[in-house]
Amino acid sequence: MAGQWTGVVIPVHDVNPARRVPWVTYALIAVNFAVFLRTPGMAGSLVGEGGLAQACRLESFLGQWAAVPRELIHGRLPELVPTGQVAVGPSGPGCLVGPPGYDKSPPLSALTAMFLHGSWLHLLGNMMFLWVFGDNVEDRLGRVRYLLFYGLCGYAATYGFALVDAGSATPLIGASGAVAGVLGAYLVLYPGARVWVLVPFLILLPLRLPAWTVLGLWFVLQAVYSYGAGVSQAGSVAYLAHVVGFVVGMLCAWPLRRGTVPPPEPGGPLWGRRARPGPARPRWSRPIW
Repeated sequence: MAGQWTGVVIPVHDVNPARRVPWVTYALIAVNFAVFLRTPGMAGSLVGEGGLAQACRLESFLGQWAAVPRELIHGRLPELVPTGQVAVGPSGPGCLVGPPGYDKSPPLSALTAMFLHGSWLHLLGNMMFLWVFGDNVEDRLGRVRYLLFYGLCGYAATYGFALVDAGSATPLIGASGAVAGVLGAYLVLYPGARVWVLVPFLILLPLRLPAWTVLGLWFVLQAVYSYGAGVSQAGSVAYLAHVVGFVVGMLCAWPLRRGTVPPPEPGGPLWGRRARPGPARPRWSRPIW
Protein backbone atom coordinates (compact mmCIF):
# COMPACT_ATOMS: atom_id res chain seq x y z
CA MET A 1 0.00 0.00 0.00
CA ALA A 2 1.07 3.57 -0.35
CA GLY A 3 3.82 4.39 2.09
CA GLN A 4 6.48 2.28 3.75
CA TRP A 5 6.94 -0.41 6.39
CA THR A 6 6.87 0.67 10.00
CA GLY A 7 8.49 -1.32 12.78
CA VAL A 8 11.26 -1.35 15.36
CA VAL A 9 13.42 -4.11 13.83
CA ILE A 10 14.74 -4.83 10.34
CA PRO A 11 14.77 -8.55 9.41
CA VAL A 12 17.74 -9.57 7.27
CA HIS A 13 17.83 -13.39 7.41
CA ASP A 14 15.95 -16.33 8.90
CA VAL A 15 17.49 -19.61 10.11
CA ASN A 16 15.00 -21.72 8.18
CA PRO A 17 16.43 -23.41 5.06
CA ALA A 18 14.03 -24.10 2.21
CA ARG A 19 14.10 -27.38 0.28
CA ARG A 20 13.82 -25.87 -3.18
CA VAL A 21 14.73 -22.65 -4.98
CA PRO A 22 11.95 -20.06 -4.43
CA TRP A 23 11.61 -19.08 -8.08
CA VAL A 24 8.21 -17.42 -7.64
CA THR A 25 9.51 -15.20 -4.83
CA TYR A 26 12.53 -14.25 -6.94
CA ALA A 27 10.27 -13.52 -9.93
CA LEU A 28 7.94 -11.33 -7.86
CA ILE A 29 10.90 -9.32 -6.56
CA ALA A 30 12.32 -8.94 -10.07
CA VAL A 31 8.99 -7.80 -11.52
CA ASN A 32 8.52 -5.25 -8.73
CA PHE A 33 11.95 -3.76 -9.42
CA ALA A 34 11.36 -3.74 -13.18
CA VAL A 35 8.02 -1.97 -12.86
CA PHE A 36 9.48 0.54 -10.41
CA LEU A 37 12.27 1.45 -12.83
CA ARG A 38 9.66 1.97 -15.56
CA THR A 39 7.43 4.15 -13.37
CA PRO A 40 7.75 7.84 -14.34
CA GLY A 41 10.22 9.63 -12.08
CA MET A 42 10.89 6.74 -9.70
CA ALA A 43 14.33 5.66 -10.95
CA GLY A 44 15.80 9.10 -10.25
CA SER A 45 13.91 9.76 -7.01
CA LEU A 46 16.87 8.60 -4.93
CA VAL A 47 19.02 11.50 -6.13
CA GLY A 48 16.25 14.08 -6.01
CA GLU A 49 15.47 14.27 -9.72
CA GLY A 50 12.03 15.65 -10.43
CA GLY A 51 9.93 18.58 -11.52
CA LEU A 52 6.36 19.56 -12.28
CA ALA A 53 6.28 17.83 -15.66
CA GLN A 54 7.55 14.61 -14.12
CA ALA A 55 5.07 14.88 -11.25
CA CYS A 56 2.23 15.29 -13.73
CA ARG A 57 3.31 12.23 -15.69
CA LEU A 58 3.47 10.21 -12.46
CA GLU A 59 0.03 11.41 -11.38
CA SER A 60 -1.41 10.37 -14.74
CA PHE A 61 0.38 7.00 -14.59
CA LEU A 62 -0.98 6.23 -11.12
CA GLY A 63 -4.46 7.34 -12.10
CA GLN A 64 -4.45 4.68 -14.79
CA TRP A 65 -2.74 1.79 -13.00
CA ALA A 66 -3.17 2.31 -9.24
CA ALA A 67 -6.16 1.11 -7.22
CA VAL A 68 -8.50 3.90 -6.13
CA PRO A 69 -10.99 3.00 -3.36
CA ARG A 70 -13.81 5.05 -4.87
CA GLU A 71 -13.38 3.27 -8.20
CA LEU A 72 -13.11 -0.19 -6.61
CA ILE A 73 -16.32 0.17 -4.62
CA HIS A 74 -18.48 2.14 -7.05
CA GLY A 75 -17.05 0.66 -10.25
CA ARG A 76 -16.85 3.84 -12.30
CA LEU A 77 -14.08 6.20 -13.38
CA PRO A 78 -14.04 9.93 -12.62
CA GLU A 79 -15.06 12.31 -15.39
CA LEU A 80 -11.76 14.19 -15.21
CA VAL A 81 -8.33 12.66 -14.62
CA PRO A 82 -4.74 13.94 -14.88
CA THR A 83 -3.54 13.85 -18.50
CA GLY A 84 0.17 13.95 -17.72
CA GLN A 85 0.64 17.41 -19.20
CA VAL A 86 1.41 20.73 -17.54
CA ALA A 87 -1.13 23.54 -17.69
CA VAL A 88 -0.57 27.20 -16.86
CA GLY A 89 -3.53 28.95 -15.26
CA PRO A 90 -4.28 32.15 -13.36
CA SER A 91 -2.95 30.64 -10.13
CA GLY A 92 0.22 29.32 -11.76
CA PRO A 93 1.33 26.09 -13.44
CA GLY A 94 -0.27 22.78 -12.54
CA CYS A 95 -1.24 19.42 -13.97
CA LEU A 96 -3.79 19.44 -16.77
CA VAL A 97 -6.95 17.34 -16.30
CA GLY A 98 -9.34 16.01 -18.89
CA PRO A 99 -11.57 13.06 -19.75
CA PRO A 100 -9.82 9.70 -19.28
CA GLY A 101 -8.18 8.52 -22.47
CA TYR A 102 -8.05 4.91 -21.31
CA ASP A 103 -10.44 2.13 -20.37
CA LYS A 104 -9.55 1.16 -16.82
CA SER A 105 -10.85 -1.93 -15.03
CA PRO A 106 -11.06 -1.21 -11.27
CA PRO A 107 -10.80 -4.91 -10.26
CA LEU A 108 -7.73 -5.34 -12.47
CA SER A 109 -6.19 -2.19 -10.97
CA ALA A 110 -6.04 -3.99 -7.60
CA LEU A 111 -3.59 -6.39 -9.27
CA THR A 112 -1.47 -3.82 -11.12
CA ALA A 113 -1.25 -1.67 -7.96
CA MET A 114 0.58 -4.51 -6.17
CA PHE A 115 3.60 -3.88 -8.40
CA LEU A 116 3.73 -0.09 -8.04
CA HIS A 117 5.75 1.71 -5.36
CA GLY A 118 6.09 5.34 -4.40
CA SER A 119 9.78 5.48 -3.47
CA TRP A 120 12.95 3.44 -3.19
CA LEU A 121 12.35 3.07 0.55
CA HIS A 122 8.84 1.77 -0.05
CA LEU A 123 10.10 -0.76 -2.61
CA LEU A 124 13.14 -1.94 -0.65
CA GLY A 125 11.14 -2.36 2.56
CA ASN A 126 8.56 -4.57 0.87
CA MET A 127 11.11 -6.62 -1.03
CA MET A 128 13.31 -7.18 2.03
CA PHE A 129 10.39 -8.72 3.94
CA LEU A 130 9.42 -10.81 0.91
CA TRP A 131 13.02 -11.98 0.44
CA VAL A 132 13.41 -13.08 4.07
CA PHE A 133 10.04 -14.76 4.62
CA GLY A 134 8.69 -15.63 1.17
CA ASP A 135 10.93 -18.61 0.36
CA ASN A 136 9.65 -20.83 3.18
CA VAL A 137 6.00 -20.00 2.56
CA GLU A 138 6.50 -20.77 -1.14
CA ASP A 139 8.28 -24.01 -0.17
CA ARG A 140 5.35 -25.07 2.03
CA LEU A 141 2.52 -24.13 -0.33
CA GLY A 142 4.12 -25.03 -3.64
CA ARG A 143 4.80 -22.53 -6.41
CA VAL A 144 1.38 -22.29 -8.08
CA ARG A 145 -0.60 -22.17 -4.84
CA TYR A 146 1.87 -19.66 -3.40
CA LEU A 147 1.37 -17.33 -6.37
CA LEU A 148 -2.42 -17.59 -6.02
CA PHE A 149 -2.10 -17.05 -2.27
CA TYR A 150 0.03 -13.94 -2.81
CA GLY A 151 -2.57 -12.47 -5.16
CA LEU A 152 -5.45 -13.35 -2.83
CA CYS A 153 -3.82 -11.57 0.11
CA GLY A 154 -3.11 -8.52 -2.04
CA TYR A 155 -6.69 -8.33 -3.29
CA ALA A 156 -8.11 -8.85 0.19
CA ALA A 157 -5.91 -6.09 1.61
CA THR A 158 -6.82 -3.63 -1.15
CA TYR A 159 -10.56 -4.24 -1.04
CA GLY A 160 -10.58 -4.44 2.75
CA PHE A 161 -9.11 -0.96 2.94
CA ALA A 162 -11.38 0.34 0.16
CA LEU A 163 -14.49 -0.83 1.97
CA VAL A 164 -13.56 1.23 5.02
CA ASP A 165 -12.65 4.35 3.01
CA ALA A 166 -14.96 3.95 0.02
CA GLY A 167 -15.05 7.66 -0.85
CA SER A 168 -11.29 8.12 -1.09
CA ALA A 169 -9.74 9.15 -4.41
CA THR A 170 -6.18 8.61 -3.15
CA PRO A 171 -4.41 5.89 -5.18
CA LEU A 172 -3.37 2.75 -3.32
CA ILE A 173 -0.05 1.27 -4.45
CA GLY A 174 2.48 -1.25 -3.20
CA ALA A 175 2.97 -4.93 -2.47
CA SER A 176 2.54 -4.39 1.28
CA GLY A 177 -0.85 -6.10 1.53
CA ALA A 178 0.32 -9.22 -0.32
CA VAL A 179 3.63 -9.32 1.59
CA ALA A 180 1.72 -8.93 4.87
CA GLY A 181 -0.17 -12.08 3.92
CA VAL A 182 3.16 -13.89 3.51
CA LEU A 183 4.19 -12.69 6.98
CA GLY A 184 0.93 -13.93 8.49
CA ALA A 185 1.41 -17.36 6.90
CA TYR A 186 5.00 -17.53 8.11
CA LEU A 187 3.94 -16.73 11.66
CA VAL A 188 1.44 -19.61 11.64
CA LEU A 189 3.77 -22.11 9.95
CA TYR A 190 7.12 -21.26 11.56
CA PRO A 191 6.53 -19.33 14.80
CA GLY A 192 9.71 -20.68 16.39
CA ALA A 193 12.06 -20.02 13.47
CA ARG A 194 14.96 -17.75 14.40
CA VAL A 195 15.26 -14.48 12.52
CA TRP A 196 18.32 -12.26 12.41
CA VAL A 197 17.23 -8.64 12.75
CA LEU A 198 18.89 -5.26 13.04
CA VAL A 199 17.63 -3.16 15.93
CA PRO A 200 18.27 0.61 15.68
CA PHE A 201 19.80 1.42 19.08
CA LEU A 202 22.51 4.04 18.65
CA ILE A 203 23.88 1.60 16.06
CA LEU A 204 22.22 -1.21 14.12
CA LEU A 205 22.42 -3.98 16.73
CA PRO A 206 22.12 -7.54 15.29
CA LEU A 207 19.92 -9.92 17.28
CA ARG A 208 18.48 -13.37 16.64
CA LEU A 209 14.83 -13.49 17.69
CA PRO A 210 11.95 -15.96 17.28
CA ALA A 211 9.66 -15.27 14.33
CA TRP A 212 6.66 -14.92 16.63
CA THR A 213 8.40 -12.01 18.35
CA VAL A 214 9.44 -10.23 15.15
CA LEU A 215 6.20 -10.73 13.23
CA GLY A 216 3.92 -10.47 16.24
CA LEU A 217 5.41 -7.12 17.19
CA TRP A 218 5.15 -5.92 13.62
CA PHE A 219 1.46 -6.87 13.46
CA VAL A 220 0.67 -5.21 16.77
CA LEU A 221 2.26 -1.98 15.56
CA GLN A 222 0.25 -2.06 12.32
CA ALA A 223 -2.96 -2.64 14.26
CA VAL A 224 -2.19 0.18 16.69
CA TYR A 225 -1.35 2.61 13.89
CA SER A 226 -4.49 1.70 11.94
CA TYR A 227 -6.82 2.09 14.93
CA GLY A 228 -8.19 5.60 15.03
CA ALA A 229 -5.25 7.14 13.19
CA GLY A 230 -6.44 6.76 9.62
CA VAL A 231 -4.32 6.94 6.51
CA SER A 232 -4.51 10.71 6.22
CA GLN A 233 -2.83 11.13 9.60
CA ALA A 234 -0.36 8.26 9.33
CA GLY A 235 2.05 9.45 6.67
CA SER A 236 -0.13 8.07 3.83
CA VAL A 237 0.52 4.48 4.93
CA ALA A 238 -2.49 2.17 4.58
CA TYR A 239 -1.91 0.32 7.83
CA LEU A 240 -5.36 -1.24 7.75
CA ALA A 241 -4.48 -2.96 4.48
CA HIS A 242 -1.44 -4.48 6.19
CA VAL A 243 -3.66 -5.80 8.97
CA VAL A 244 -6.17 -7.32 6.53
CA GLY A 245 -3.48 -8.97 4.42
CA PHE A 246 -1.76 -10.40 7.51
CA VAL A 247 -4.98 -11.89 8.92
CA VAL A 248 -5.95 -13.42 5.56
CA GLY A 249 -2.48 -14.97 5.30
CA MET A 250 -2.83 -16.48 8.77
CA LEU A 251 -6.25 -17.94 7.97
CA CYS A 252 -5.05 -19.49 4.71
CA ALA A 253 -2.04 -21.09 6.37
CA TRP A 254 -3.83 -22.30 9.50
CA PRO A 255 -4.91 -25.72 8.06
CA LEU A 256 -1.27 -26.44 7.15
CA ARG A 257 0.34 -25.89 10.52
CA ARG A 258 0.05 -29.52 11.73
CA GLY A 259 1.90 -30.98 8.75
CA THR A 260 4.67 -28.38 8.73
CA VAL A 261 8.10 -29.59 9.80
CA PRO A 262 9.63 -27.08 12.25
CA PRO A 263 12.96 -25.52 11.31
CA PRO A 264 16.10 -26.83 13.00
CA GLU A 265 17.14 -25.06 16.17
CA PRO A 266 20.31 -23.03 15.53
CA GLY A 267 23.39 -23.83 17.58
CA GLY A 268 25.23 -21.39 19.79
CA PRO A 269 24.00 -19.04 22.52
CA LEU A 270 20.37 -18.05 22.27
CA TRP A 271 19.04 -15.57 24.82
CA GLY A 272 21.73 -16.69 27.28
CA ARG A 273 21.34 -20.45 26.87
CA ARG A 274 22.46 -23.19 24.54
CA ALA A 275 20.00 -24.08 21.82
CA ARG A 276 18.97 -27.72 21.61
CA PRO A 277 19.34 -29.27 18.15
CA GLY A 278 15.97 -29.76 16.50
CA PRO A 279 14.78 -32.57 14.22
CA ALA A 280 16.23 -32.72 10.74
CA ARG A 281 13.88 -31.60 7.98
CA PRO A 282 12.94 -34.65 5.86
CA ARG A 283 13.76 -34.28 2.20
CA TRP A 284 10.74 -36.29 1.09
CA SER A 285 8.10 -34.04 2.66
CA ARG A 286 5.90 -32.22 0.19
CA PRO A 287 3.38 -29.38 0.49
CA ILE A 288 -0.14 -30.67 1.14
CA TRP A 289 -1.99 -27.57 -0.09
